[in-house]
Amino acid sequence: MLSPTFLLVLLPLLLLPLVLGLPVEGIEQQVYDDLVRYTKYSSAVYQGLCPRPLGNTLVAQFSEVLTHTNGFFVRDDLRKETVLVFRGSDANTLADYFTDSMMILTPFSSPGVSPPDNTTAVHWGFLRAFNSVAETVISIMEEQYTFYPNYRLVCTGHSLGGALAALAAVTLRSNIPGLAGRIRLFTFGQPRTGNLAFSRFVEELLGPINIYRAVHRYDGVPTIIPRRLGYHHFLTEYWQTKYLAKPSHVRRCTESSEDRHCSRSITSTGINADHSVYFNHVMTAEPWLCLGDP
Repeated sequence: MLSPTFLLVLLPLLLLPLVLGLPVEGIEQQVYDDLVRYTKYSSAVYQGLCPRPLGNTLVAQFSEVLTHTNGFFVRDDLRKETVLVFRGSDANTLADYFTDSMMILTPFSSPGVSPPDNTTAVHWGFLRAFNSVAETVISIMEEQYTFYPNYRLVCTGHSLGGALAALAAVTLRSNIPGLAGRIRLFTFGQPRTGNLAFSRFVEELLGPINIYRAVHRYDGVPTIIPRRLGYHHFLTEYWQTKYLAKPSHVRRCTESSEDRHCSRSITSTGINADHSVYFNHVMTAEPWLCLGDP
C-alpha cells in the first residue's frame, strides 16, 4: 500500500502537465469514437457515388467543375446532426494541383462573413475553391436548418477537404446565427489554412472545445505550408503518435495552436503514407462506407 507521504509527492508530478499546459496523452473513448466516425465520412466522400454514407440519408451532393470542389451533406436522424463533408485533393486532377499551389495569403472574404479586421487572411487557392461552392453550401444548410432546427452541424474533411471544412464552418456559423455553439469541426491531415488572425477567428466563432484537428504520426501535410509564409494552425490538435489507433495513442495538444510538443515538432515530408491512413481507415479506398457503417 502506498504511503500518504509518497502520494503527496506523486500528485504534483501527475498534475504537472496540466499546470504547464503540456499535451495530455490519451483521450476519452467518446472523443476517440467521434474521431473515427468522421474519419469514415471523410473517406467515403472520395467515392464518386455514395448513396448511403455510413447508412445515413444523403441530403445533397455538390460539385464545381472549374475548381474540382466536391462534397455532400448527410443527415443522421439518430444523432440529430447534419454532416457536411468535403473531398480532399485528387493527385490526378490539375485543378486540385492549382488549388493547393496557390499559397499566397489573401483577405478572408466569403458570403456573409465579417472577419474582425482586414488582417484576417487565408490560402488563396483554398478560398477560391470554397467560394466556388459557398452559395450552394449556404443554401442547402439554410434549408436543413429550417426543417431540422434542433440538429447540430458537423463539418469534416481530409487534407484539402479539411481546409475547406474549416472555411465552411466559419461561413455557416456567420450566416446562420442559430448554429452558435452547435457546430463541430473535424479535420484529418489538414494543411495550415490561414494566418494567426484567421486561426483566432475560427477559435472565437466555434470554440476550441468544438474543434478536432487530427494529425496521424508523421503526416507531412499539416506542416507542408510553412509558418514562415505567415500561416498558423488553430486549436485543438489531436495527434495520433503511434501507428495503431486507439485512445491511449492520441495526444490532445492544448498549449497553443502551434504546440511545440505535438506535430509541429516533426519535419514535414509532404504527402506520405501516414497521410493516407487515419484512425485505421485507408482514405479514398473504402467504398463500403457508402452503403452502411460496418
